[in-house]
Amino acid sequence: MSSELEVVSTNKAPAAVGPYSQAVKHGDYVFVAGQIALHPTTGKLVGETQLEQVPQAMKNLQAVLEASGSSLSHVTKVTAFLTDISELKLVNEIYGQFFGEGSNGHKPARSAVQVAALPLGAKFEVEAIAVPRLAAGDARTSI
Repeated sequence: MSSELEVVSTNKAPAAVGPYSQAVKHGDYVFVAGQIALHPTTGKLVGETQLEQVPQAMKNLQAVLEASGSSLSHVTKVTAFLTDISELKLVNEIYGQFFGEGSNGHKPARSAVQVAALPLGAKFEVEAIAVPRLAAGDARTSI
């Protein structure tokens, strides 16, 4: 395992809104920073409600994962931050379009927590830890 840190950046997801990276790769892991529902081109929040914001935040997560050489089906752990935990069942319906049916049935470990506020007035944020896709001929076991 390499001890080098590799910064991951893509214009297919919004730029970081502070002094951090979209993601960092270290050895066999990809650590994706929290993604909110900012549109990658306009930098504006997509949607006003938590439920309207979930799809864009998930698309941003997917874009950063792909830029890192990973994918939704290689995510090991997700943390979802909600401003209204009472909507978790509805959030799960949208989330399930990306994990579960949206990732060949893959369902990573997940924590969901309610928070008082999120950056830029967002209502939903998602971060993830993943492993890279395996290269052809790689002897490691795929998950």
